[in-house]
Amino acid sequence: MKPLVTIGITAGILAGLWTQLSTPFGLITWVGFLSWACFFAAGGKRAGLLKTIPANLSGVLWGAAIVWGAANLPIPGALGIAVAVAAFAMCVQARWFVLGFIPGAFAGCAAYFGTTFDAAGTCLALIAGAGLGWLSEYTASLLTNAGKKAQTPAPLTETQPVA
Repeated sequence: MKPLVTIGITAGILAGLWTQLSTPFGLITWVGFLSWACFFAAGGKRAGLLKTIPANLSGVLWGAAIVWGAANLPIPGALGIAVAVAAFAMCVQARWFVLGFIPGAFAGCAAYFGTTFDAAGTCLALIAGAGLGWLSEYTASLLTNAGKKAQTPAPLTETQPVA
């Protein structure tokens, strides 16, 4: 099978399962999909997983810092200032390899806001989503490689006639 077909199959099956099972387990469905997308945007594979999770989780921390700053800075425009500082920091932190995926940090921060500041729920769903991204890609590669092996003709031996 072609790689896009196999990733479509595995992602489709896992997305359906995630949608059905995430809520009963107390996980935030849409946040998982956000992190899943980040995994692919970060290039996929092990490297994409290792870029996505730390960046997403750092975004949650920056989101919490924004909320804290907006609530505790006794100046006009505190929210805007807190957002500006955190956005700057999410970009600058990328100089460290482990936090180098800037879109992941912004996605994690946005997810934190979108869950109405549920840090634990956001973090769990972000980790699960990145894991599902990795699993969908890994299982797709197994299907793709299995299809290639099935289509590969057997090597000629002395007992096989040449056509």
